Amino acid sequence: MKIHEILDKRAIKIGLNATDKTGVLKELVGILSNIRNIGDQKSIVKALVERENLGSTGIGQGIAIPHGKTDKVDSLVAILGVSNQGVNFDALDGEPVYIFFLLVTPKDTSGPHLKALAQISRLLRDSYFCELIRRCKTAEEVHELIKNEEEKKH
Repeated sequence: MKIHEILDKRAIKIGLNATDKTGVLKELVGILSNIRNIGDQKSIVKALVERENLGSTGIGQGIAIPHGKTDKVDSLVAILGVSNQGVNFDALDGEPVYIFFLLVTPKDTSGPHLKALAQISRLLRDSYFCELIRRCKTAEEVHELIKNEEEKKH
């Protein structure tokens, strides 16, 4: 699975406005609603908040991979948000989060989102690559960066 293939350029936002965890989740779901008809955003936000309550998806080193399931999508969807100021996301290392990769999958599937989580984790393990994402000024730059990185590794 290649992340650049499931990540629409319209699903990338540089300069998130939100300053707290719930705000980030709402903003990312808002981006999703601009590219997919998901109906009521509140139900997806609620599913994401419930998932966060089980344990933060802030994995450390400035990265969070919030994810949830809904019957509002028919395939895996990825949204990428970059916060310039950082957000307290209750990350495992207690540090602010700058890069948010939201994954939303249909309720009855688990395979694709687990593969996507693994692939995103591999990509973002490289702190230099994360720094490059944070330096990007446009969604196109981020998408191209991810695509080039994935093609380099295969």
